[in-house]
Amino acid sequence: MAVSFFAEAIHAILVYSQNVEELLRRRKVYREIIFKYLAAQGISVPPSSEKHVLIERVRQLWSGQLTARAAEPGHRKPPAQSHGNGQKSPQDDIVGLGGEFCQWYFELLNSQHPLGIKSEATWGPQHFWEDAKLKFCYNTLEKNVEQYVGADMVSLRLLSLVKEECLLFNPNLHSSGLKCAMSPHGLVLVAVAGTVHRDNTCLGVFEQIFGLISCPMRNNTWKIKLVNLKIVGQSALEPGMQMEQPSIKYESNQLREFYDGNELTVFEPQKF
Repeated sequence: MAVSFFAEAIHAILVYSQNVEELLRRRKVYREIIFKYLAAQGISVPPSSEKHVLIERVRQLWSGQLTARAAEPGHRKPPAQSHGNGQKSPQDDIVGLGGEFCQWYFELLNSQHPLGIKSEATWGPQHFWEDAKLKFCYNTLEKNVEQYVGADMVSLRLLSLVKEECLLFNPNLHSSGLKCAMSPHGLVLVAVAGTVHRDNTCLGVFEQIFGLISCPMRNNTWKIKLVNLKIVGQSALEPGMQMEQPSIKYESNQLREFYDGNELTVFEPQKF
């Protein structure tokens, strides 16, 4: 039987492998397989890590030097509460969801900072849909654009901003810094602006747009479908230009244009 042959072959490989390194260094054990395994275990590694680095992380995990943490996927929205006799409009519900999501997201992401206060929740690909997309634009001394596809890659790139590059995000969750909308198909779009910090220095401002889709198998749970992150550093400003207070420059109904693939103007520094 073919099944028996493969089982015996796997058993032989395991028996005659001297250690973890020898097993994982085999050519048939591809780097992508090890990378996805670590991501599924909640272990952070830079997306560009070479195979020998990934093997060492697996060795540390299996020897108990690292702890794999399981987590509930997505952001769970608490049940709506009634306040007085007034009734909330659908837009109020969307704005409430957007505010709760941003509070949850940035607290969880910032908690991954080496000096951050650890969260009870676990960061990882479980909060993203499998085909999630990330577009990351940053303008420091020059403009750069990165794009990633897949829950593992998106999750790890966002994590590396905080864990590897030691950035902290401070969102403006007031009305000027938060706008929300829903597409006709139920995709909730959340746009938030804020400042980016490292240590005691404010490096610049950011705008992040999320596309959220509710999970049909888990009530009141939303997972991230798409992310558009733009960062402008203070060093990117021309002489005589000053960074404005972080705010969203467009209305909620204009936010739906993002769903159609249109680019939105994010930062418009004013000359003083």
